[in-house]
Amino acid sequence: MSDVYIIGAGETKFGELWERSLRELAVEAGLKAIENAGIFSRDIQVLYGSNSLAGIINGQENIGALISDFSGIAENHIPAIRVEASTASGGAAVRQAGLAIKSGEYDVVMVGGVEKMTDVYGSEIIDLTSSVLDREWEAFFGATPASLAAITARKYMADFGVDKEALAMMSVNDHLNASKNPDAQFKNRISVEQAMGATPVAEPLNLMDCSPVSDGAAAIILASEKYVKKNKIDGIRIASSADAQDYLAVHSRKSLYALDSARIAGKSALEKAHVKLDDISFAELHDSYSIYGLIELEELGFAERGHAKDLVFDDIKLGGRIPVNPSGGLKAKGNPFGATGVGQFVEAYRQLKSKCGERQVKGAKYALLHSMAGTGSMSVVHIVGGE
Repeated sequence: MSDVYIIGAGETKFGELWERSLRELAVEAGLKAIENAGIFSRDIQVLYGSNSLAGIINGQENIGALISDFSGIAENHIPAIRVEASTASGGAAVRQAGLAIKSGEYDVVMVGGVEKMTDVYGSEIIDLTSSVLDREWEAFFGATPASLAAITARKYMADFGVDKEALAMMSVNDHLNASKNPDAQFKNRISVEQAMGATPVAEPLNLMDCSPVSDGAAAIILASEKYVKKNKIDGIRIASSADAQDYLAVHSRKSLYALDSARIAGKSALEKAHVKLDDISFAELHDSYSIYGLIELEELGFAERGHAKDLVFDDIKLGGRIPVNPSGGLKAKGNPFGATGVGQFVEAYRQLKSKCGERQVKGAKYALLHSMAGTGSMSVVHIVGGE
């Protein structure tokens, strides 16, 4: 099976982009990726479009066709396929695109992710984003993604003696890195005191523990090893890909703070890539809530259960042992559901090309990217880099 390479990447700014439409965002990211790859739209053989909520927020389904049409590639009559896996849609779309290349069917594939989440009023977005949960058994009774993350945090903090400052450090790190990312939604640095004293959302989580409502789009161009060699392209290899499923409802799982999907997918991805955790130069984690950042560090193997608190003060910084979210993460770069996972690949591509300026991870060789659905019902993990 062919190796898969990223040969181009592009994204919009993430944020509250009131003046931009869903299609405009998708087109901007797609055209940037095509231009960055140095190819023509006619070279693309299939499009995978990542989106989670356009149907209920924007009244727009058939996202693959929308992106294809307004990116100027519909006239080539190539397949345009939407991939939906909740907040893991981006990672899932890249995995499906990679498998399509490995099958031998395609040599050049575009993956585009887009979300326009600010097109609703006030608290309506809370109900709509709660659709990523079990609607009948969780959301119907008032559960929201924030409240379930808060319940998880309370149990985790009580069982392992973790204080609020450890959670706050995840957000402090994200904001520091995002301050150096021109595409980030929030570029303001925050102190630990500001992170801990922010407006409460769901005890013990506050505004600084929660990723924002975001608009944005991201796109990458993938190519086969044959295409890369034939055209003498200096691409970035996707060393491995793995995904895993868990129960949708939190109450069905063996533990409130067990993210089995992350643990299983992470272990499989490392094994497939034939690399060890010590080889990973940086990680992009799905920290939609700060508590998930800590738990993911543990499930992915960077710390023992209950000991991620030992990493968050120094080790996850850009110059630390395992830099986390050099992009700014979901908290500060932003979290437009369908674009978030694809955006992780944009960051990885730029980091491994040494094109990230102030936030560059020195000597970056391998990246671990974790995209997660909802409260952990699914995880997709990719290892990017290497020869």
